[in-house]
Amino acid sequence: MNTALILETLGWLGVVAYVLAYLLLTIGVLKPNGYPFHILNMTGAATLIVYSLEYGDKPNVAVNVIWLMIGIGAVARRLAGRSSRNV
Repeated sequence: MNTALILETLGWLGVVAYVLAYLLLTIGVLKPNGYPFHILNMTGAATLIVYSLEYGDKPNVAVNVIWLMIGIGAVARRLAGRSSRNV
């Protein structure tokens, strides 16, 4: 598989992850504080970062880095809350 095809696939994977996360949240399948919602968003962000870096799309890189950091923070906060309840 060539690099261009891999990048294109990653870009589309990111789009699908973002749209799927929003769709499933909107129809009530996912909870806004649940791991699946955050994982889909982080997957979308990470793959679109790779895609955008390749094409020099700095605004897209910036927004997706922020989006990824929000997701990591949300998961970390949730994990921290979980471990403090187990003490």
